[in-house]
Parts: sequence; structure tokens; C-alpha cells
Amino acid sequence: MKKRKKIFRSGRHGHPHYDEAGLRIVAMFEAAKGAVVILAGLGLLALIHRDAQKVAESIVRHLHLNPAMHFPRIFLDAAAAMTNTRLWVLAMTAFLYAVIRFVEAYGLWRKQVWAEWFGILSGGLYLPVEIYQLTIKITAVKVSILVVNIIVVGWLCLVRWHAKHPTKR
Repeated sequence: MKKRKKIFRSGRHGHPHYDEAGLRIVAMFEAAKGAVVILAGLGLLALIHRDAQKVAESIVRHLHLNPAMHFPRIFLDAAAAMTNTRLWVLAMTAFLYAVIRFVEAYGLWRKQVWAEWFGILSGGLYLPVEIYQLTIKITAVKVSILVVNIIVVGWLCLVRWHAKHPTKR
């Protein structure tokens, strides 16, 4: 009986099919991040020519938060210092960040090598900051963000490794 070689068909750019599925998941995740930031930017634009402090106080009241507590106080103080110019700058920064996330998502969806490297570099830049934040205070949100970022960066590194070192599967 002859042994048959296993042939694993690769997709575009030599990516195995499971790598392609992972790239699509990461692309959707990056697009979702961009969409959330677009919504935040639109929320900032909605505050232009309005009293941001009154809006912030209304939000704190609606959420039944104690305005004297640390985080509600930071939120209220930031709103009090908000100007229309600052709102525009923050909104435009949010839109620029969203465009970057959308471009990355598009490149990953199309299995572009540049997008894989961009994802590794941009995600990798956040890792030291996220680790540092955990040294200040450990919270479930901070741990979750770090874990998700490690998974995304790790997956993209694995995809690049497989592209550089193809093996028979």
C-alpha cells in the first residue's frame, strides 16, 4: 500500500485555509473597533455648541453614579474643560483612528501581507502600555483587553510564520 502525501491546499498568498479564516475574524474585529470609534466621534460632534458639562452631569445622574467618586469626577472635570475646538480635535482624531482600523481590516480581509505586518506592529505597540496599566491596577477589563490583544498579535505572528515556513500539513 502506497503512502499518499497529504496536500493542504493553500489560499491566496500561500495562506492555509485556517489562516484565512483567522485573518477574516481579525479583520472583522478591527472593523468593529473602527465602527465603535466612529460612533464615539459622532457623539463628540453632537456635543459641539452644547454645554458638555451639563450633558456629562445628566449622564452621571442617569447612570446613578456618585459625582464625588473618582471616575465620575474625572469625567465631569473633563467635560467642564471641553471646548468646541477640543471636541473637533477629538472627533477628527477618532475618525482618523477609525480609518486606520478600516484600512487594516480591508487589508486583512484581502489577505495582504502589509496588513498582517501592520496589525502585528500596531497591536504590539499597545502591549507594553497594557502591561504597565496592569501594574497600576488589575481589573477584568484591562486583563481582557491584554488577552485579546495578545491573541490577535499572536495569531498574526503565526500567520506570518506559516507564510515564511510552509510545511506539509
